Amino acid sequence: MTTAAVPTADRTEKSVRRGRSSRPATGVGRPGFAWAAPAAAFFGLFALVPLVLVVVLSFTRWNGLGSPEFAGLDNWSRLLDDPVMVKSLWLSLLLTVLGVVVQTPISILLGVWAAGRQRNRAVLSAIYFVPLLLSITAVSVLWRAVLDPNFGVPSQAKWLFGDGNLFGTQAGALGVLVFVSTWQFTPLHTLIYQGAARAVPGVLYEAARLDGAGTVRQFFHITLPQLRNTVVTSMILMVVGGLTTFDTVLILTQGGPGTDTTNSAYYMYQKAFKSFDFGSASAIALLLVLVATLVSLVMVRLTGYDRMRSTMEGV
Repeated sequence: MTTAAVPTADRTEKSVRRGRSSRPATGVGRPGFAWAAPAAAFFGLFALVPLVLVVVLSFTRWNGLGSPEFAGLDNWSRLLDDPVMVKSLWLSLLLTVLGVVVQTPISILLGVWAAGRQRNRAVLSAIYFVPLLLSITAVSVLWRAVLDPNFGVPSQAKWLFGDGNLFGTQAGALGVLVFVSTWQFTPLHTLIYQGAARAVPGVLYEAARLDGAGTVRQFFHITLPQLRNTVVTSMILMVVGGLTTFDTVLILTQGGPGTDTTNSAYYMYQKAFKSFDFGSASAIALLLVLVATLVSLVMVRLTGYDRMRSTMEGV
């Protein structure tokens, strides 16, 4: 009995050694910093260098010609005392909040729906994503023509739009800006939520159905908690995009009526290319960067996004 067991043990040990030797070594051939060098150089050239130049110009007086003259904190002090600047900053925050409040629930619902297997879902989703393929300029020109108070839809449906001039009041003009931004950018966030919803483990829904949970309860107790990370990411994108909205304002309202829709990005354009005050425009640009960064950091801290370590959504 003892002599027969020895060859068996030897064969087992040899097979274990052979299996160990055939396993690939871990940590070998890991990409080094050289792989990231092209992207780092691109980011430094087209992001960091312009940002440094903007910081320098914000402390100078320059009309676009000649050499900039050092002005110290003069640009910053004039901006803080400028009522249009203060108003434009509040309008930027208002447009951002309205965009987040309107786009987030619509994007979540459409994204979860598009992640399902309903009939004709693929065709309807493809049609819905068409605005995402258009440029901001094309979309703004399109809706400017559609909502024209003289020849557009409002002029033919005054029973719904009153005098037909949606751009004549601050509320109407802000409503148009929010509507057009929602129409174009909701598909982007819908696509993000669609991918995240498809990553939710199906066993969670199966367990919920066994416990008697309906579709609504599954949505609020499984889908939404699992989409927590995605909601934060989407909202940060909305905040950054809302604070830097320019093309839509330029084409649709041009900051009007008066200065009622002059947000900070459009006011920066006016300072630079209408008043030729590039120093003040640079200060506004730097202020927008600081505000967007601060708001994003606050959102990350309040939502606990920076403390999440799991690779699963919402855990």
